[in-house]
Amino acid sequence: MKLNIPNWLIILSGLGQIFTAIIYPYIRHKVFDWYNDVKQLKPLNQEIVKTYGRYIQGLNFYFGLIAILLTSELKNGSVLAIAITGLMAAYWVGKVLTQIAYYPMYAIPKKALFKFGGYGMNLLFVLFAVVNVLLLLQNILYYLNYNN
Repeated sequence: MKLNIPNWLIILSGLGQIFTAIIYPYIRHKVFDWYNDVKQLKPLNQEIVKTYGRYIQGLNFYFGLIAILLTSELKNGSVLAIAITGLMAAYWVGKVLTQIAYYPMYAIPKKALFKFGGYGMNLLFVLFAVVNVLLLLQNILYYLNYNN
C-alpha cells in the first residue's frame, strides 16, 4: 500500500492551522467571554490558564508554519518526519475527541456567525487530524518499505 498526500493539501492544512491561531483570541473573547471567566480565578490560576491558552495558540501557529515551509520534509519517511507527524496527528486527533466529548455545541452563542463558525472550526480540526494521520501513515509505510 502506498500513500502520497498532495502538497497542496498539507499547505491548506497549514494555512488553516495558522488561521486557528490568529482567530483564537477573538473566539475566546467574543464567543466564550473567556476573559471575564478567567478573572474569577485566583491570580496564579489565571496565569496558568492564560499560559495554556498561549501554548495552544503557539502550537497551532507553528504546526501550520511547519506544514507550509517544510512540506516535503513532513512526508519524506524519515524517523524525524514520523515523530513530527505523529505528534501533530496525536494533537489534532486529541483536539477532535476533546471537541466532541467536552465542548458541546449548546455552549456557543446562538448568533448565526458563531453557529456556522463553530461548524467551520470543527471541520478544520477534522481536516488537520485526517491530514496528519495520513502523513504519519505515509511516513511509516515509506520507512518500512525502504529500511527493511
